[in-house]
Amino acid sequence: MDGTPDVVVGPASPYATTADRAAMDLALAEARAALATADVPVGAVVLGPDGAVVGRGRNVREAVADPTGHAEVVALRQAAAALGRWRLDGCTLVVTLEPCLMCAGAVLQARVPRLVFGAWDEKAGACGSQWDVVRDRRALHRPEVVAGIAAAEAAELLRTFFR
Repeated sequence: MDGTPDVVVGPASPYATTADRAAMDLALAEARAALATADVPVGAVVLGPDGAVVGRGRNVREAVADPTGHAEVVALRQAAAALGRWRLDGCTLVVTLEPCLMCAGAVLQARVPRLVFGAWDEKAGACGSQWDVVRDRRALHRPEVVAGIAAAEAAELLRTFFR
């Protein structure tokens, strides 16, 4: 199996807000910045309870030789540091690609109540594609999931990178 995600563009969730789209634009900027270090272009931002950006992240696995250097983990760590707590109650994670199994687990562990993402990842997605970890009835925490925001733009960024 190669590292190329099978990204899928589907309809945007009817629960998306204009703030979700604005935050996705910031996440897409982070994804484009990952290209400078030859990292897979995935970007993320965390919005605090007041809607302000409290964390930003992009894939940095190549840049810092860290297998956990996914955009979501980087953004969640930054948000936790900014807020001074590991529980990210009231926050929203916005990411350009459906989170993988590790990142979906991090969303649950951080108690993020709302997850917004762009393109679906049919190969490694864990929020509805391959697995649905965040909505598993056995999980202690189940965030709201809003999918398909700027999916075409996010998917094209990934397809171009892997070409």
